[in-house]
Amino acid sequence: MSDGKEDILTRTGELSVPYSSSVPDISVVVPVFNEEDSLPELVAWIGSVMDTEGYRYEIIFVDDGSTDSSWRVVRNLAAERQQVRGLSFRRNYGKSAALYTGFEAARGEVVITMDADLQDSPEEIPALYRMVRDDGYDLVSGWKKKRRDPLGKTLPSRLFNTTARWVSGIRLHDFNCGLKAYRRKVVKSIEVYGEMHRYIPILAQEAGFNRIGEKVVEHHPRKYGKTKFGLERMMRGYLDLISVTFITRFGKSPMYFFGGMGTLMFLVGGATAVWLIAEKIYRQSHGLTTRSVADQPLFFIALTAVILGVVLFLAGFLGELINRTSGERNKYILDETVGMDSGTGQHTSP
Repeated sequence: MSDGKEDILTRTGELSVPYSSSVPDISVVVPVFNEEDSLPELVAWIGSVMDTEGYRYEIIFVDDGSTDSSWRVVRNLAAERQQVRGLSFRRNYGKSAALYTGFEAARGEVVITMDADLQDSPEEIPALYRMVRDDGYDLVSGWKKKRRDPLGKTLPSRLFNTTARWVSGIRLHDFNCGLKAYRRKVVKSIEVYGEMHRYIPILAQEAGFNRIGEKVVEHHPRKYGKTKFGLERMMRGYLDLISVTFITRFGKSPMYFFGGMGTLMFLVGGATAVWLIAEKIYRQSHGLTTRSVADQPLFFIALTAVILGVVLFLAGFLGELINRTSGERNKYILDETVGMDSGTGQHTSP
């Protein structure tokens, strides 16, 4: 347990683990937000599967500012089982922050993510593990082919998945399934924030991990608590889809997008203005009826295009400057930890 000082986890630090010097076969990362009732059953279920298969494992709970007794339950479970580790945020940051922090702490050869509500079955872990270790996949996403959720959650999910498939070209049926398996180097190479946990396969592909697979998994009805899904999360998810699409294509060179659009608009607007002026000169030289260029609506459209072109070009230029000078975005205050040292060790590449 930490000594009471606030721990700040950033991309430059990886939490060290005292309980064992051996590297686990599997790290199970579980974001937690008000799931006090399900945690003991989940740990027992995971432990039963791991013991049957003979895996070395760790369970990393990341408490995302729960307002119930979830963190107290995690502390008790950590005292009972050396495989249980926990990190508690000072406040609620969101699922992506919890996964990012869990990924930083994970030491396993294969990292499994799953939800804490018992809707994801730990019985799927061995097959997911073998697909990564033996079949060579970098990432395997679960597919809840038969869902146990209400229609108000399944319909938006289908819309999300259809859009994500179309935008990314990754042929997954269920981007948002919490049950996924990753090769360790994948989770150490991507940055998850906002609602980006929905689109981790896209981030992984952009990082060069192209062997992405899918497995049909069993989906159980919710046993405890209530769903965290809502209209706000749906809207944030779509906005983040736009963000991740832009970032993966133009994140390293925003000038390619803004500068290209700006140049195109500037040229179109400028050419239109030149054409209007040339037309006026031509008509005057041939004694034809003319009117002032400034009286024509097309002139103001052309002028607007020129101005927007300059603005977009400047936006691309500023984006390039920010991209080269900005620091890390992921910085979360840890209130307490269990099963690991309170300090941070130097991050090492996988």
